[in-house]
Amino acid sequence: MTLYPRKEDTIERPRIRHIALNVQDRDKEAEYYKKVFGMEEKSRGTNGTVYLSDGFVGVALISNKDMPWGINHFGFQVEDVGEIEKLAETKAVANSVAAVGEHLIKDAEGYRVDLSVEGWPI
Repeated sequence: MTLYPRKEDTIERPRIRHIALNVQDRDKEAEYYKKVFGMEEKSRGTNGTVYLSDGFVGVALISNKDMPWGINHFGFQVEDVGEIEKLAETKAVANSVAAVGEHLIKDAEGYRVDLSVEGWPI
């Protein structure tokens, strides 16, 4: 399906491939999602982040007591960050602390949305 216009043709529509949950106990939550939903643990970051996947969407279990618990942000895998910048009429910020080469933008209400060409562990 090619619903996403681009200058020289069309690109596949960006897909949500990443959701980050800010949790108090990453190990306990990882075991829960593996047991209940059959998610697979893909890796662990040097900062303790646990990366899970259902084969389509990656879930990152982060833990930061200075931020609200629950959904922290989500991310789209895109073909071209520059195209998203044009459509969103904003400049993406390089996310240097990310495990994967990412950028981030803020949506219309100021919520964080990650962008990645490479994608996340799935």
